[in-house]
Amino acid sequence: MGVNDSEQGRTVTTGGQTTRASGPRVLVAGASIAGPALAHWLRRRGAEVTVVERAPELRPGGQAVDARGVAREVIGRMGLDAAVRAACTDTAGAYTVDAEGKVLETFRADDDGGDGFIADIEILRGDLARVLYDDTRDGVEYVFGDRIAELAQDADGVDVVFAGGDRRRFELVVGADGLHSELRAMAFGPHERFLRRLGHVLAFYSVPNEYGLDRWLFEYQEQGTGRSALLRPIQDSTRAMAMFYFAAAGSDVDHRDVGAQKRLLRERMAGLGWLAPDILAHLDDTPDFYLDEVAQVVMDRWSSGRVGLLGDAAFSSSPMSGQGTGLALVGAYVLAGELAGAGWDPDTGFARYEARMRSIVEANQEIGRLNARSREVPGPDAGPRPDFAGEWFAELVGRAINGIELPDYADAPDSARQTGV
Repeated sequence: MGVNDSEQGRTVTTGGQTTRASGPRVLVAGASIAGPALAHWLRRRGAEVTVVERAPELRPGGQAVDARGVAREVIGRMGLDAAVRAACTDTAGAYTVDAEGKVLETFRADDDGGDGFIADIEILRGDLARVLYDDTRDGVEYVFGDRIAELAQDADGVDVVFAGGDRRRFELVVGADGLHSELRAMAFGPHERFLRRLGHVLAFYSVPNEYGLDRWLFEYQEQGTGRSALLRPIQDSTRAMAMFYFAAAGSDVDHRDVGAQKRLLRERMAGLGWLAPDILAHLDDTPDFYLDEVAQVVMDRWSSGRVGLLGDAAFSSSPMSGQGTGLALVGAYVLAGELAGAGWDPDTGFARYEARMRSIVEANQEIGRLNARSREVPGPDAGPRPDFAGEWFAELVGRAINGIELPDYADAPDSARQTGV
């Protein structure tokens, strides 16, 4: 991408075509899901976008993520429905099993119109990140292997110092850098102020598909301990994705010390039945191990001046909700639309974004907390388990999946609409 400043305004060259950049320079921290999704919509609204990612390249693999309800509509408005579906896991459904592998419950991908336990659109996090990156890389500046080291904002913009030494100025900065957002800590305060821990630890990594998995997910939950193991097929039929849950009590998780995380997982999973020993035997050979405490981010505000937050950095609902990716996609659409519709005024744009998103975020966070409670180890202080069969829960799920009306932002600039792309 080329950028040229002149008295008539900035121009951006994308794919050999030069267009006028009507919006501001925006820096987005994070190149997983929320960051590239926001870059897509900001670029379409006329902004000049830079995405900085501390990893040296896109991170492959990861857990399967879902798009339900309004999130599917956002993917369609992005023009990416075919590309996303081509990269989906094609999971037919899920079984819960006992220690001997006997099926206890069955859930199909077409349950509840594709919005059930297994979603109609289900894709590995890394595969969705690749789709979004491929969609935006020709019109967005990506900087890998770097991060924001310092920032200082004034009435007109934000001065940013990168860890690599570069110094640049932007009109807006958005943190889309996940649960442990460095930008959030820098601009809003320490992590502990905003993290709500849900009492569980989650780990996942890919393993050879030695189990004959073919489009069906299997989950074993050990009664009374809060431990569970899960195996699911992925698009590469030679591999499978393994996942473990266990109670966080007594755990000290350092999200950057992989060796300590693997030792912790082995200790906590010792003696777990079903296929757990076979899965753990591949722990040292996997290329994509991940472990972290299950937590939410709860904040009174998602913006401060010209700095805003998106996705897990702002409102993580936790993997227990199954909706983190959906919230990121919907939030990216709303944030870009509200900023552009407000003429890029941060006070107005960020406030409207928060007002539209707050209800659906809170519904998804409530689902995450309820699912975490359902996995709690029974004890004298444990509360009653949620009754998911009640009508109230169906209503809550409806609000979490479709609880926002997507504006068409007809008054905001849209380069795709103008060019017919």
